[in-house]
Amino acid sequence: MNPTILVTAPKLAKAGADLLAQAGARVLYLANPDSAEEVEHIMATQPVDAVISRTVQLSARAIASCPTLKVISKHGVGVSNIDVDAATSRGIPVYVTPGANAQSVAEMTLGLMFAAARRIAWMDGELHAGRWSRAQDGVELHGQTLGLVGFGQIGQRVATVCMALGMDVAAFDPALSDGKSPVEGVRLVASLDALLPMVDVLSLHVPLNKHTRNMLGAAQFNAMRRGAILVNTARGEVVDEPALIAALQTGQLHAAGLDTMAIEPLPAGSPLAAQPNVVLTPHVGGSTPAALAGMASGAARNVLGWLQGAPVDPSACVNPQVFS
Repeated sequence: MNPTILVTAPKLAKAGADLLAQAGARVLYLANPDSAEEVEHIMATQPVDAVISRTVQLSARAIASCPTLKVISKHGVGVSNIDVDAATSRGIPVYVTPGANAQSVAEMTLGLMFAAARRIAWMDGELHAGRWSRAQDGVELHGQTLGLVGFGQIGQRVATVCMALGMDVAAFDPALSDGKSPVEGVRLVASLDALLPMVDVLSLHVPLNKHTRNMLGAAQFNAMRRGAILVNTARGEVVDEPALIAALQTGQLHAAGLDTMAIEPLPAGSPLAAQPNVVLTPHVGGSTPAALAGMASGAARNVLGWLQGAPVDPSACVNPQVFS
């Protein structure tokens, strides 16, 4: 029997859609990419075998309502929008697509870092408005220290480029408990508290979980060097946004470059948008055509492999306990 696969978005990149078509899958898409209610309705009324999850919430209620569901794959790596516990309780594996968007997110990180350091977005807006406003208080990054929180594939790419610029790079990642850096020249430190006082630029590359939610607040910003820069291409909820705004307003932080916010889409009137030293992009770090193709094909292989009895590398599963 041909499988029914729900993609929780209005479309899937051709690389993934072609794999599903070759497998003879019946593919369902959302009309509204932000509607958790539509996800729940489809899963309660259709014989869905697999879900390729984008950004909308995949709730415990949706998972429980679908007796035919066998496997879930995230289109990316962050599973904070998926109720993994609910899937695990049903023995349903939840896969991710590690590395598929790493290069694109790394490049977005670098773009935000440069833009925040030199106030590029603000000057661009001034010139488009007809004003010759020349910001001359930008930060030269050569000789500065970059701190990376999370040192996986994205952080490693960022580190390599920043060292080529002449920056010192230090990283904290509890997964690297052996103290051996995967990138020569990068210093590993034992804790976030040890990292913060030494950095001029802090870049976040961690998943959202109970350990990382609000991991940066007033105390952490005050521990950083005055005039430091924050870059976040991870998850907005990792940062206490009121504390971030206060640090930006007092000059404790020179600037911030944010591809992700605590509430998305960013609400009208958000105080973040009113800060002249914040560069904002709408969570598109991994949304280049190349990255979308890689995530789509990876997610398609994940679900098809499981359904066809040839599952992919179990290291791509976030709840491997379902295999036991």
